[in-house]
Amino acid sequence: MNLADIALLSVAGLAAGTVNAIAGGGSLITFPALIATGLPPVAANVTNSTSVFPGYAASVYGSRTDLADLARDGSRRLLVSLAPTAVVAAGLGCALLLLTPAKAFDVVVPFLVLGATAVLAFQDRLRRLVGHPREMSGRRQAFGLHGMVFLGSLYGGYFGAALGVMLVAAIGLVLDQSMARISALKNVVSALGGLVTVLAFALFGPVDWADVAVVAPAALVGGYVGARLARRLPSAVLKALIVVFGTAVGLVLFYRAFL
Repeated sequence: MNLADIALLSVAGLAAGTVNAIAGGGSLITFPALIATGLPPVAANVTNSTSVFPGYAASVYGSRTDLADLARDGSRRLLVSLAPTAVVAAGLGCALLLLTPAKAFDVVVPFLVLGATAVLAFQDRLRRLVGHPREMSGRRQAFGLHGMVFLGSLYGGYFGAALGVMLVAAIGLVLDQSMARISALKNVVSALGGLVTVLAFALFGPVDWADVAVVAPAALVGGYVGARLARRLPSAVLKALIVVFGTAVGLVLFYRAFL
């Protein structure tokens, strides 16, 4: 790894940590950068998942005020109960990556990302169809939230690009909270899944630890900065940013898969 590679990975890690904290999809920055330094796709994928975890952890710390507000609103027990769901699903996603060919899932990923972005963009209309979170029973809301977290964490363990977009869109359908609080919850789920991927790939995946040593500290700084920035943005602006970025990520993935 030469100085140019170090500079490229440092900038990519900083940008990815910031983007992950605000909207998700930062892996679409670091993954191509790792490929550009000469890593094969699978090694780049597991190295990327390992590298961005510190950014997720920093995002949780940066959004701790919104998480505390969620807990004070009476959601503490529900939030704690989501941890096993996220951990188990992320572990299954890691197993899928390591044990199955990635080509089939690569074809599905662009549609998942674009679909999640569309859900977020038309969230108010969809709420009128499925019911607003305020109209849901506690049991129905908890069941829906666990389902969304499970599917998102499963995807995150497998690939993870635009995971934040998917989680924000899905959680927003069943949780009646501000975008900043939903983004904070997304950070926690992402961090839990990220911890599982680090452990799984460190034991069983072809991680390039030299690249991790460059990307991870940069992602850590970017994650904290992004979380603080997300907290200051109005909900409408934050939603617009996530929709725009999610659309861009989906189109990039579509181009890579089909063109």
